[in-house]
Amino acid sequence: MSDLHPLDIQKLYNDMQDRGLSARTVRYVHAVLSSALKQAVKWHMLSRNCCDAVESPRVTRREMQALSPEQANRFLGAAAESDHGIVFSFALATGMRPEEYLALKWSDIDLEKGTATIRRTLVWRKGGGWYFGEPKTSRSRRTVPLPASLVRSLLTHRRTQGETRLRLGQKYHNHELVFAAHEGTPHHLRNLTQRHFRPILAKAGTAKEGEEQSAVTGLWPDKLKTLRLYDLRHSCATLLLAAGENPKVVSERLGHARIVLTLDIYSHVLPSMQQAATEKLERILFGT
Repeated sequence: MSDLHPLDIQKLYNDMQDRGLSARTVRYVHAVLSSALKQAVKWHMLSRNCCDAVESPRVTRREMQALSPEQANRFLGAAAESDHGIVFSFALATGMRPEEYLALKWSDIDLEKGTATIRRTLVWRKGGGWYFGEPKTSRSRRTVPLPASLVRSLLTHRRTQGETRLRLGQKYHNHELVFAAHEGTPHHLRNLTQRHFRPILAKAGTAKEGEEQSAVTGLWPDKLKTLRLYDLRHSCATLLLAAGENPKVVSERLGHARIVLTLDIYSHVLPSMQQAATEKLERILFGT
């Protein structure tokens, strides 16, 4: 360790990025290595922490997109006509991460109380196969209330899924998943996106009979090509905050570790919230 120099570590980080690893991965390595060297300094095994003199790459946050209320209504209407549309309705209404709602089992759903409890995540291995993992943080273990209309849709979905299981018999892989592929196996994120999510987006962005295409185009800009499945989570949070919901409530629904994280990610909604707060003060203080 005494032969280790800052340039050695910097070269390691540069090589990692040249191999295509993300800045987030490099920063994670930096955090682990820095912590180890810091402990070595405490034990007098090293005189200094070389990581202190190294620049770790900045993580560039990918641009977030969210559906407007009108777009969300069109999206839900198109999703209702799809075999797997309830997956996306659930995602939009709960704000869960894809790996959370795809790991839900029926034992996690309380249809009488109208709640869904997150206890695990679905993880796909790069080489193939899958397993249930731990939630992202301790706050990610949470219970999310469900809208009454979504509960009714889940009841219908459970009956349909049961009929499919009986029809396929031993060919059905019963993992008790709420949202599963046709034969009961977990949804693969890429297949779910390409085979179902994209077609629903396209249908939602198509003019209906008696509707002018120009009006639809104005309502549905370039989201058809760029909206990600994860953006349904962003849409849920944005819609709630824009409607004046308490940021603490939104943060708990999303399972964020800190409310500061919620406010940082969704800072684009804050100006409209401030304007609404100003209008409320106008009515309270001046009666206008």
